[in-house]
Amino acid sequence: MNAIPDFKISQKWPANFPDRIQLYSLPTPNGIKVSAMLEETGLAYEPHLVNILTGDQMTAEFLSLNPNNKIPAIIDPNGPDGKPLALWESGAILLYLAEKSGKMLPENPSRKYEAIQWVMWQMGGFGPMTGQLGFFHKFAGKDFEDRRPFERYRDEVKRLLGVLDRQLEGRAFIMGDEYTIADISSWPWARNINGFYEAAEIVDYHNFKNVVRWVDTCLSRPASEKSINIPPRP
Repeated sequence: MNAIPDFKISQKWPANFPDRIQLYSLPTPNGIKVSAMLEETGLAYEPHLVNILTGDQMTAEFLSLNPNNKIPAIIDPNGPDGKPLALWESGAILLYLAEKSGKMLPENPSRKYEAIQWVMWQMGGFGPMTGQLGFFHKFAGKDFEDRRPFERYRDEVKRLLGVLDRQLEGRAFIMGDEYTIADISSWPWARNINGFYEAAEIVDYHNFKNVVRWVDTCLSRPASEKSINIPPRP
Protein backbone atom coordinates (compact mmCIF):
# COMPACT_ATOMS: atom_id res chain seq x y z
CA MET A 1 0.00 0.00 0.00
CA ASN A 2 1.35 3.39 -0.97
CA ALA A 3 1.74 6.01 1.73
CA ILE A 4 1.98 9.77 1.19
CA PRO A 5 5.83 9.76 1.21
CA ASP A 6 5.74 7.23 -1.64
CA PHE A 7 4.14 9.79 -3.96
CA LYS A 8 6.71 11.76 -5.95
CA ILE A 9 4.92 15.05 -5.24
CA SER A 10 5.86 14.73 -1.57
CA GLN A 11 9.51 15.26 -2.54
CA LYS A 12 8.70 18.91 -3.26
CA TRP A 13 5.81 19.30 -0.82
CA PRO A 14 6.57 17.04 2.19
CA ALA A 15 3.65 16.00 4.35
CA ASN A 16 3.88 17.03 7.98
CA PHE A 17 0.64 15.15 8.66
CA PRO A 18 0.64 12.16 6.28
CA ASP A 19 -2.55 10.78 7.80
CA ARG A 20 -4.50 13.79 6.51
CA ILE A 21 -5.81 14.64 3.04
CA GLN A 22 -3.05 16.47 1.21
CA LEU A 23 -4.27 19.54 -0.72
CA TYR A 24 -2.07 21.05 -3.45
CA SER A 25 -3.60 24.34 -4.41
CA LEU A 26 -3.74 28.12 -4.65
CA PRO A 27 -6.79 30.29 -3.77
CA THR A 28 -8.01 30.78 -7.33
CA PRO A 29 -11.71 30.07 -7.94
CA ASN A 30 -11.01 26.39 -8.61
CA GLY A 31 -8.69 26.15 -5.63
CA ILE A 32 -11.15 27.88 -3.32
CA LYS A 33 -13.84 25.36 -4.25
CA VAL A 34 -11.88 22.51 -2.69
CA SER A 35 -10.61 24.40 0.36
CA ALA A 36 -14.18 25.58 1.03
CA MET A 37 -15.45 22.03 0.74
CA LEU A 38 -12.80 20.70 3.09
CA GLU A 39 -13.63 23.40 5.63
CA GLU A 40 -17.36 22.73 5.36
CA THR A 41 -17.00 18.98 5.81
CA GLY A 42 -14.49 19.13 8.66
CA LEU A 43 -12.27 16.51 7.02
CA ALA A 44 -8.68 16.73 8.26
CA TYR A 45 -6.35 18.07 5.59
CA GLU A 46 -2.96 19.66 5.06
CA PRO A 47 -2.67 22.44 2.44
CA HIS A 48 0.39 22.97 0.24
CA LEU A 49 0.89 26.11 -1.83
CA VAL A 50 1.38 25.48 -5.54
CA ASN A 51 2.55 28.84 -6.87
CA ILE A 52 1.39 28.92 -10.49
CA LEU A 53 3.07 32.32 -10.94
CA THR A 54 6.49 30.70 -10.56
CA GLY A 55 5.65 27.54 -12.48
CA ASP A 56 5.18 25.07 -9.63
CA GLN A 57 2.42 23.40 -11.62
CA MET A 58 4.91 22.50 -14.38
CA THR A 59 7.40 20.73 -12.14
CA ALA A 60 7.92 17.00 -12.47
CA GLU A 61 6.70 16.52 -8.92
CA PHE A 62 3.35 18.19 -9.54
CA LEU A 63 2.91 16.57 -12.95
CA SER A 64 3.39 13.19 -11.32
CA LEU A 65 0.09 13.82 -9.54
CA ASN A 66 -1.77 15.85 -12.17
CA PRO A 67 -0.56 15.45 -15.77
CA ASN A 68 -2.91 18.29 -16.73
CA ASN A 69 -0.75 20.77 -14.73
CA LYS A 70 -3.69 22.49 -13.05
CA ILE A 71 -4.58 23.13 -9.43
CA PRO A 72 -6.17 21.87 -7.25
CA ALA A 73 -5.22 18.25 -6.64
CA ILE A 74 -5.43 16.04 -3.58
CA ILE A 75 -4.13 12.80 -2.15
CA ASP A 76 -6.36 11.08 0.37
CA PRO A 77 -4.26 8.58 2.36
CA ASN A 78 -7.50 6.87 3.42
CA GLY A 79 -9.28 6.51 0.12
CA PRO A 80 -11.74 3.85 -0.99
CA ASP A 81 -11.03 0.42 0.52
CA GLY A 82 -8.46 2.09 2.76
CA LYS A 83 -6.06 2.70 -0.10
CA PRO A 84 -4.58 6.13 -0.94
CA LEU A 85 -6.35 8.02 -3.72
CA ALA A 86 -4.75 10.74 -5.85
CA LEU A 87 -7.34 12.94 -7.52
CA TRP A 88 -7.48 16.07 -9.67
CA GLU A 89 -10.18 18.18 -11.39
CA SER A 90 -12.06 20.27 -8.86
CA GLY A 91 -15.49 18.94 -9.78
CA ALA A 92 -14.39 15.35 -9.29
CA ILE A 93 -12.79 16.29 -5.97
CA LEU A 94 -16.01 17.96 -4.77
CA LEU A 95 -18.02 14.86 -5.59
CA TYR A 96 -15.50 12.60 -3.89
CA LEU A 97 -15.37 14.70 -0.72
CA ALA A 98 -19.17 14.91 -0.62
CA GLU A 99 -19.48 11.13 -0.77
CA LYS A 100 -16.63 10.57 1.69
CA SER A 101 -18.07 12.98 4.26
CA GLY A 102 -21.77 12.44 3.61
CA LYS A 103 -22.17 16.21 3.41
CA MET A 104 -22.97 18.94 0.87
CA LEU A 105 -24.87 16.62 -1.50
CA PRO A 106 -28.58 15.75 -1.15
CA GLU A 107 -29.37 12.15 -0.17
CA ASN A 108 -32.48 11.99 -2.32
CA PRO A 109 -31.33 10.52 -5.66
CA SER A 110 -33.26 13.00 -7.82
CA ARG A 111 -32.02 16.02 -5.91
CA LYS A 112 -28.52 14.57 -5.81
CA TYR A 113 -28.34 14.53 -9.60
CA GLU A 114 -29.94 17.95 -9.84
CA ALA A 115 -27.08 19.27 -7.70
CA ILE A 116 -24.53 17.41 -9.81
CA GLN A 117 -25.96 18.94 -12.99
CA TRP A 118 -25.22 22.40 -11.57
CA VAL A 119 -21.66 21.34 -10.81
CA MET A 120 -21.35 20.22 -14.45
CA TRP A 121 -22.86 23.55 -15.55
CA GLN A 122 -20.11 25.36 -13.70
CA MET A 123 -17.35 23.06 -14.91
CA GLY A 124 -18.42 23.16 -18.54
CA GLY A 125 -19.64 26.74 -18.85
CA PHE A 126 -19.64 29.26 -16.04
CA GLY A 127 -16.04 28.68 -14.95
CA PRO A 128 -14.37 28.47 -18.39
CA MET A 129 -16.35 31.38 -19.83
CA THR A 130 -15.65 33.58 -16.81
CA GLY A 131 -11.97 32.70 -17.00
CA GLN A 132 -11.83 33.70 -20.67
CA LEU A 133 -13.64 36.93 -19.86
CA GLY A 134 -10.98 37.68 -17.26
CA PHE A 135 -8.21 37.07 -19.78
CA PHE A 136 -9.70 39.30 -22.47
CA HIS A 137 -10.75 42.04 -20.04
CA LYS A 138 -7.93 42.26 -17.51
CA PHE A 139 -4.90 40.51 -18.95
CA ALA A 140 -3.13 40.25 -22.31
CA GLY A 141 -6.33 39.72 -24.24
CA LYS A 142 -7.40 43.32 -23.63
CA ASP A 143 -4.76 44.47 -26.12
CA PHE A 144 -6.25 42.50 -29.04
CA GLU A 145 -7.55 44.85 -31.71
CA ASP A 146 -10.22 42.34 -32.72
CA ARG A 147 -12.92 42.78 -30.06
CA ARG A 148 -15.01 39.81 -31.13
CA PRO A 149 -13.41 37.30 -28.72
CA PHE A 150 -13.92 39.67 -25.79
CA GLU A 151 -17.51 40.39 -26.81
CA ARG A 152 -18.28 36.69 -27.18
CA TYR A 153 -17.10 35.85 -23.66
CA ARG A 154 -18.70 38.98 -22.16
CA ASP A 155 -22.06 38.11 -23.67
CA GLU A 156 -21.83 34.46 -22.66
CA VAL A 157 -20.99 35.33 -19.07
CA LYS A 158 -23.97 37.69 -18.98
CA ARG A 159 -26.18 34.90 -20.33
CA LEU A 160 -24.90 32.45 -17.72
CA LEU A 161 -25.41 34.98 -14.94
CA GLY A 162 -28.99 35.22 -16.13
CA VAL A 163 -29.38 31.45 -15.93
CA LEU A 164 -28.03 31.46 -12.38
CA ASP A 165 -30.09 34.47 -11.36
CA ARG A 166 -33.32 32.81 -12.50
CA GLN A 167 -32.45 29.61 -10.63
CA LEU A 168 -31.88 31.62 -7.45
CA GLU A 169 -35.21 33.46 -7.67
CA GLY A 170 -37.05 32.63 -4.46
CA ARG A 171 -34.26 30.33 -3.31
CA ALA A 172 -31.54 30.90 -0.71
CA PHE A 173 -29.19 28.59 -2.60
CA ILE A 174 -29.10 26.85 -5.95
CA MET A 175 -30.90 23.79 -4.55
CA GLY A 176 -33.26 25.79 -2.36
CA ASP A 177 -32.65 26.01 1.38
CA GLU A 178 -29.81 23.46 1.26
CA TYR A 179 -26.22 24.62 0.73
CA THR A 180 -24.48 22.07 -1.52
CA ILE A 181 -21.57 21.49 -3.85
CA ALA A 182 -23.69 23.23 -6.50
CA ASP A 183 -23.08 26.48 -4.62
CA ILE A 184 -19.48 25.73 -3.67
CA SER A 185 -18.58 25.08 -7.29
CA SER A 186 -19.93 28.42 -8.56
CA TRP A 187 -19.72 31.21 -5.98
CA PRO A 188 -15.91 31.54 -6.24
CA TRP A 189 -16.29 32.25 -9.96
CA ALA A 190 -19.10 34.76 -9.45
CA ARG A 191 -17.01 36.41 -6.74
CA ASN A 192 -14.12 36.78 -9.18
CA ILE A 193 -16.26 38.74 -11.64
CA ASN A 194 -16.84 41.43 -9.04
CA GLY A 195 -13.36 41.05 -7.57
CA PHE A 196 -10.13 39.95 -9.17
CA TYR A 197 -11.32 40.29 -12.78
CA GLU A 198 -12.81 43.75 -12.17
CA ALA A 199 -15.49 42.92 -14.73
CA ALA A 200 -18.69 43.66 -12.81
CA GLU A 201 -19.59 46.73 -14.83
CA ILE A 202 -19.09 45.18 -18.25
CA VAL A 203 -21.42 42.25 -17.50
CA ASP A 204 -23.96 44.25 -15.46
CA TYR A 205 -23.17 42.05 -12.48
CA HIS A 206 -25.07 44.17 -9.96
CA ASN A 207 -28.25 43.92 -12.02
CA PHE A 208 -28.38 40.21 -11.19
CA LYS A 209 -29.79 40.83 -7.73
CA ASN A 210 -30.27 37.19 -6.82
CA VAL A 211 -26.69 36.35 -7.73
CA VAL A 212 -25.31 39.28 -5.73
CA ARG A 213 -27.35 38.30 -2.69
CA TRP A 214 -26.37 34.64 -3.02
CA VAL A 215 -22.64 35.39 -3.33
CA ASP A 216 -22.80 37.55 -0.21
CA THR A 217 -24.62 34.77 1.65
CA CYS A 218 -22.12 32.12 0.58
CA LEU A 219 -19.17 34.34 1.48
CA SER A 220 -20.58 34.96 4.95
CA ARG A 221 -20.14 31.31 5.89
CA PRO A 222 -17.12 30.78 8.19
CA ALA A 223 -15.77 28.05 5.93
CA SER A 224 -15.94 30.38 2.93
CA GLU A 225 -14.23 33.19 4.78
CA LYS A 226 -11.31 30.89 5.59
CA SER A 227 -11.17 29.23 2.18
CA ILE A 228 -10.35 32.34 0.19
CA ASN A 229 -6.86 32.34 1.72
CA ILE A 230 -6.07 28.61 1.80
CA PRO A 231 -3.23 28.04 1.21
CA PRO A 232 -2.12 31.60 2.04
CA ARG A 233 -1.21 33.51 -1.11
CA PRO A 234 2.53 34.05 -1.72
